[in-house]
Amino acid sequence: MIDPMKSVPAPVQAPLEINGDTPTLRLFALLEVVASKDQFFSLQSLSEETNIPKPTLHRMLQQLESAGLLERNGDNRQYGTGVRLRKLAENLLLNDTFHGARHSVLRSLVNEVGESCNLTALSGSEVMYLDRVETPAPLRFYLHSGSRVPVHCSASGKVFLAGMTPAQRQRLLAHAPLEAFTPKTVTNLDALEEEIKQVKRQGFALDNEEFLPGLLCVAVLVPSANGRSNLCVAVQAPVMRLTPDKALGLLPALHRAADALSRIERDSAAPLDDRESA
Repeated sequence: MIDPMKSVPAPVQAPLEINGDTPTLRLFALLEVVASKDQFFSLQSLSEETNIPKPTLHRMLQQLESAGLLERNGDNRQYGTGVRLRKLAENLLLNDTFHGARHSVLRSLVNEVGESCNLTALSGSEVMYLDRVETPAPLRFYLHSGSRVPVHCSASGKVFLAGMTPAQRQRLLAHAPLEAFTPKTVTNLDALEEEIKQVKRQGFALDNEEFLPGLLCVAVLVPSANGRSNLCVAVQAPVMRLTPDKALGLLPALHRAADALSRIERDSAAPLDDRESA
């Protein structure tokens, strides 16, 4: 008789398959595995995960490293994404074919709230502006697409930090000094962690003159059906027009825009046949 109280061994997870008809396609499949990771990895761990023999995997990693697509960390035993691969990902986000649809959502949001709005993504320890629509109001802060702001003192950055585990935040912030840009910038890790917990509870974040004096920003995450999202939508305005209390009143419009942007991202990931039949 089987004792139901005895623990049943967990099923062994099947190794990831690195498929491809050519060496180039197999390297690309390996890059897909690497791009899904949020931390450094070793040759040993990746070999166990993919079931690729170590000598073969070592040659593949060397090829990717020599091309600038991968790089090693300080002890030369851990691998991570390289500058060239990160730049490729950023360019894809900036120039994808759905830019027009996303820009239209931002323009509608600006028309509704009357202030500048932007779409951002996390890039390393910074927040990158993927798109932005300016308010017609005469007084505004101009930040073009491709601009970067620090993760610790931007509304979008704090939303991205709230989506990470404490260990992930620790790794990221350990290499991103908490520079004080204004007297209101939070530069203490413990204080920032408390604010991140609040952001996680409330579902939005504020930048109250923490990056630029006189600028207030409120941001929310763009929902994703495929794991953690790397997109935020935000409203920015001078503090003489937008206070923290007024920013709360913009949240319904922000969430509607976030949902619209989420649908665009979902459609962009759908197979072509599904898009044509929709």
